[in-house]
Amino acid sequence: MHFNLRTGLRSLLVGLLMAIFTAAAVFAQAPQSNCGELRLHRAGQFGPFDYRTDRSKLGIVEDYHFTPAVEALIRGSSSVIPGPDLSYTLGAFPNHHRALLAMVRYGEKMKSSRPPGASYSVECYFDRALRFRPDDSIVRMIYASYLSKSARAPEAIQQLEQATAFAGNNAFSHYNIGLIYFDMKDYDRALRQAHKANELGFPQTVLRDKLQSVGKWTEPSGRPVIGPGTTPTSESADIKNSTLSSPSPEENQK
Repeated sequence: MHFNLRTGLRSLLVGLLMAIFTAAAVFAQAPQSNCGELRLHRAGQFGPFDYRTDRSKLGIVEDYHFTPAVEALIRGSSSVIPGPDLSYTLGAFPNHHRALLAMVRYGEKMKSSRPPGASYSVECYFDRALRFRPDDSIVRMIYASYLSKSARAPEAIQQLEQATAFAGNNAFSHYNIGLIYFDMKDYDRALRQAHKANELGFPQTVLRDKLQSVGKWTEPSGRPVIGPGTTPTSESADIKNSTLSSPSPEENQK
């Protein structure tokens, strides 16, 4: 955003208010010293695009770079190893949920914070995804799991709290946030998320069963509990299986 130095304070304040309302675009272009600069649609670059909404552009990336063999870390598509193809995918779609999961697994497999062929460290790809789309709660969930496994629980909780705020009335997201809290043994927060998902009509009971198994389940006060076979609300009716609650987080975020 360009400010004319000769404009008055009123114009400056208007510009600052505009910056607040276009925060996502500002984050997307803000440079990060160690994790690279994100530029919107620069010459010669395909993307960056939003994995959740720019679905029509996914084919050209997934058909040639994020192939099943790349996702499974068996081999690369454009090179021998999968690193360059994962990097290309996350360059075109910084918040590509499955590619982020694959990059985490690749780092674990290679026992490296920056596995071979990757343009940045694993953590940088989360930084880039969240600068690009700060409101992507699924990215924040995947990042929280990564932080938790790295014994960084306070940072993981911070990501989950932000994911909860962005989840709104998405029962699927609240449920998966609860599962991550359970894995972290943060049972009180897991219970709150389970109650929220129930309230919104999410039908699965795995989280409730997990909490019952450790003696941490209590019925929500004054609210009916959704049980097996109950028809979910319209919010949860369209929810697909995901690798957070099942095998892979998909674009079920609203």
